[in-house]
Amino acid sequence: MTVPGSARGSESPGGVLVAEVTRDELDGADLLRRLGTRSDGAVLVFEGRVRDHNAGREVVALHYDAYREMADDVLREIASEALQESGASAIGVRHRVGSLVPPAVSLVVAVAAAHRRPAYEASSYVIEELKRRLPLWKREEYADGTHRWLGGQTPPVGHPDPAHPAGRDLG
Repeated sequence: MTVPGSARGSESPGGVLVAEVTRDELDGADLLRRLGTRSDGAVLVFEGRVRDHNAGREVVALHYDAYREMADDVLREIASEALQESGASAIGVRHRVGSLVPPAVSLVVAVAAAHRRPAYEASSYVIEELKRRLPLWKREEYADGTHRWLGGQTPPVGHPDPAHPAGRDLG
């Protein structure tokens, strides 16, 4: 039996390989190469990308902002839960912050499992839970020069930008 997070000889480690919020460009293929052992019949990667439209409006950029002091821990917790719930063997999750233009990759979830169902379940769990719990917000910028903040986890009060959700007392 392999303990999550322990090395498997010369093979890839199991457990949560990476769970982080970063300004770095994301590469799903890199995470995919780091996952999987001879016991894993399914290895998959999901890339979430910035699209050029939302709700009938032309989107020219998305700006992601996160409560960095908390985000990596929350993401690691979500990834660990996904492994435990699904039975997948390894997972890596990275979410980008900063200003991104279409079709930039904003999220990468990579999963290895013995079978496809646990791999897909783990990936889906991470995506749904990070939307619900990750302290991250996004501001859409439109072709007409306007912008708006979209939903996200309720942030701490006192963000320096009063238009940012974290700058308002939402309670």
